Amino acid sequence: MTSNSGAILGLLMLTGFFAAVPARAEDTPQSCEVPDYLLSSESALPKVADAVKNGHPLDILVIGSRSSTLNTSEGVAYPGRLQAMLREKLPSVPVNVSVELQTKKTAEEVAAGMVKLMEGKKPTLVIWQTGTVDAVRSVDPDDFRTAVDEGVAALQNAGADVILMNLQYSPRTETMISAPPYLDNMRVVAQQHDVPLFDRFAIMRQWNDSGDFDLFSAFHGIELAKRVHDCLGRALSKFVIDAAHLGPAQQN
Repeated sequence: MTSNSGAILGLLMLTGFFAAVPARAEDTPQSCEVPDYLLSSESALPKVADAVKNGHPLDILVIGSRSSTLNTSEGVAYPGRLQAMLREKLPSVPVNVSVELQTKKTAEEVAAGMVKLMEGKKPTLVIWQTGTVDAVRSVDPDDFRTAVDEGVAALQNAGADVILMNLQYSPRTETMISAPPYLDNMRVVAQQHDVPLFDRFAIMRQWNDSGDFDLFSAFHGIELAKRVHDCLGRALSKFVIDAAHLGPAQQN
């Protein structure tokens, strides 16, 4: 990796872009609503639906990078918030969310270990967060698509439902890296394998453009990071519930 790409990757990975300094009062968001079209998917999560309807444990594995964690108390990053919100919405079902960190690994490097990882974990649902490292390193988009395709196939062959989660959005880095080829290829793979795509990039860009969060300023703090992760956890919990087609009867 070049020194420039290393600097960009460091910026992207640092608690989801946010330095651990006090947040300013004006950074407080008014809301973090997500338009319905960004949380809808024609692909379903049948194994999640079966687990919930039969009262089986719902084990979710997040395969991610440093942007799926925060340097603070446990449970405030989006996987922890997802777990808390799903437990609230599905009180009769044991919900457990774990995180497998794949720091600074490309999709190809992560996909190579999918079979072994699934043998040990056996989750109902895998949320695979990928694309950032490949974009920063300017990995060939076709090679990236092939890697994501192989990784999703391995997860499905192991018996798990899959959600793909794409890159974070950052107005501070969008002129430094070319995200569209990786976003487009993830969408293609999701369609080919009929798996839901959680469009984190578009959701965060919507929040930035609407003024809910200022993702450009260099004066972000850990409290703002917590709010962004909380909002991502809320959006993701709704995405899971809707993609599994769980109605009110299953949620009570």
